[in-house]
Amino acid sequence: MARTSNELEPGELKPDGLKPGELDPADELIAERRSANPGDLPQDMAGWMRKTITALDYLSLWVGRLTCLILVPMIVAMVYEVVARKLFVAPTDWAYDISRMLSGALFMLGAGYALMRGVHIRADFLYRLWPPRMQASVDALLYLILFFPGMLFFFYISFEYSFDAWAKWERSMDTAWMAPLAPARTAMPLGALFLILQGIAEVLKCAYTIKHNRWPS
Repeated sequence: MARTSNELEPGELKPDGLKPGELDPADELIAERRSANPGDLPQDMAGWMRKTITALDYLSLWVGRLTCLILVPMIVAMVYEVVARKLFVAPTDWAYDISRMLSGALFMLGAGYALMRGVHIRADFLYRLWPPRMQASVDALLYLILFFPGMLFFFYISFEYSFDAWAKWERSMDTAWMAPLAPARTAMPLGALFLILQGIAEVLKCAYTIKHNRWPS
């Protein structure tokens, strides 16, 4: 009879060759790389750095939590549409626009939280083998030469895009409902802003790791 991880002797490996509590590499790809609470940082970190990272991490945490609430109206709209269409042959002219715009807002506004938790998709089959200092050095370089220029450009473009939508009160032409586009488009520059702010926290974490050869959390 197979034993659970709790029944194994200390130091004994599971049948898959892993120690109890150790993630399989395939599972690690979809698990949160950082499960620690914001503010759980080393005491040897500079005070200003610890305060800045904590503030930005908490901002991303609460933005992520509030963004999750978007799921409620999105699910309601989709379920209502399915029931109305399939059971009563009475499709709506608004459910498609509502679900599409809310899912887009969910994606954009939750991006900063995902970066804080380290769950953005990355091909790390080589990265995971490097020492922390090398990981942090590569991360910091990529943040500075790719992430920040790209996100600042996206923020600029999306801000103009959403501003025009508000100024002209643009409407969707995909359905007869012709939903206003401005609220959904506003999520684009906001999402970019939250990503930029969280990127600052990530660069500070990289700076600490480069100095101490260990990740702060």
